[in-house]
Amino acid sequence: MDRLSLVGVIFAVVAILGGNYIEGGHVSTLLNGAAAVIVFGGTLGAGLLQTPATDMQRALKISRWVFQPPDIDFNQGIEKVVGWSMHSRRYGLLGLEKQADLEDDEFLKKGLQLIADGSELEVIRGVLEVELNVREQRDLQAAKFYESMGGYAPTVGIIGAVMGLIHVMTNLAEPSALGSGIATAFVATIYGVAAANLILLPIASKLRSIVFASYQYREMMLEGMLSIAQGHNPVSIRVKLEGYLK
Repeated sequence: MDRLSLVGVIFAVVAILGGNYIEGGHVSTLLNGAAAVIVFGGTLGAGLLQTPATDMQRALKISRWVFQPPDIDFNQGIEKVVGWSMHSRRYGLLGLEKQADLEDDEFLKKGLQLIADGSELEVIRGVLEVELNVREQRDLQAAKFYESMGGYAPTVGIIGAVMGLIHVMTNLAEPSALGSGIATAFVATIYGVAAANLILLPIASKLRSIVFASYQYREMMLEGMLSIAQGHNPVSIRVKLEGYLK
């Protein structure tokens, strides 16, 4: 679990509630069912309207990366490629077929199988680059689902506030209730701005960074497999791939 993300969420919530308490407010003033329905329901509806079903499904699937990001270890990847290189020099490229059977990652499995089958270098590169680019675009589109909702949430919050004020204006005959009514109306704005800047936009940004890191990792592994297919020695392959280390 990514503890930093969890700490970030807790810190944001504590900061808002703590600031509200310091100003003499109560938690109950920030709780409003109608505002929550308008903001969260309206934001979700706008996001669903904009996003194709396949992208939305992918967005829900990768949302777990916020707290449980995929294991992307560049050093481990380099050691894996160097190991394949040493294995191929000992048993030939055909020996990589057994290594492919041991690999869980379908991208790496496909690359090793293509090398073991004696495919041309450009064929290997073409096949794997297509998969690499398509996966990156698919994941970026999924991350955009949260980014789009982050853009809609503040505006929907304003809509909720205006609706609340309309309700207040229809009850001007009760001046004593105006103050609490106006305060309640602006809760929707708080929901919209907070949801966008503390949840949705940070989620989208983190997912994009993970997608980029994953792309770099697979790009590195692709270069490593192409180097194996070209017959480069393990030492030169290691030196080449270490250029990807941050």
